Amino acid sequence: MEAIFGTSLEGKTGAVATSSVAELEFVLVYFSAHWCPPCRGFTPHLAAFYSEINATRKQLEVIFVSYDRDDAGFRDYYGEMPWITVPFANKALREALGKRYGVSGIPKLVLLKRDGSTALDNCRGDVEGRGPAALERWRAAL
Repeated sequence: MEAIFGTSLEGKTGAVATSSVAELEFVLVYFSAHWCPPCRGFTPHLAAFYSEINATRKQLEVIFVSYDRDDAGFRDYYGEMPWITVPFANKALREALGKRYGVSGIPKLVLLKRDGSTALDNCRGDVEGRGPAALERWRAAL
């Protein structure tokens, strides 16, 4: 994963080692933006899902890739999220990730295999429709 995301991501309190994320069972990349109404509608569902799945032990991480237009919008939106992010200042990485994972519209939620390749292309429907039962589908895809 370090080859894709670099050595550190950003959390609420500072840098997060990418290597620590790669050890978790489920790693998802969330492409979203503050200005996007469907994104703002989905983010609270994803945050509740994230909290529920990780309530007893950490098994899931979401990496937010912002499609916001400016740092202020990014900061406001990221303030609503419990997970980690690609630093907003790293525009080149954010754009490369969008290309790598075929983002043509947002919100988009991608489940990654341990090597960083795509296991499932769009997990948004799983979160909204299946809730925690989505984990069985995701395990099968990994």
